[in-house]
Amino acid sequence: MRPKRILIAKPGLDGHDRGAKVVARALRDAGFEVIYSGLRRTPEEIVSAAVQEDVDVIGLSILSGAHNVLFPQVLDLLKEQKAEDIKVIAGGIIPEQDIAGLKKFGVLEVFLPGATTIQIVDWLNSNLD
Repeated sequence: MRPKRILIAKPGLDGHDRGAKVVARALRDAGFEVIYSGLRRTPEEIVSAAVQEDVDVIGLSILSGAHNVLFPQVLDLLKEQKAEDIKVIAGGIIPEQDIAGLKKFGVLEVFLPGATTIQIVDWLNSNLD
């Protein structure tokens, strides 16, 4: 069985990716195959890369506050590409009052500042089939 593959993506205009890189390294160290998209990716670029790389999960990292616009766009594009089997999780600066709406739209889990890499790895290991 192949290792689970995860795309770590920075949608929008964020210019800071230290947290995303820390998570990417922790996931790699935990046995995941990790693809890092780099900064300032459009939802179209993220979904295209996820489909091409045959990932199991997209991890969206955002600090800009545009999560209520960009995350639904990613999820809509996954549906358009018939790639709804790719799970989406998120992390970054996301107000707690926005989490329920993101989950209703299809984001499976949201990791806020202070979440440890161990918590993220454990969640993925427990929730990926």
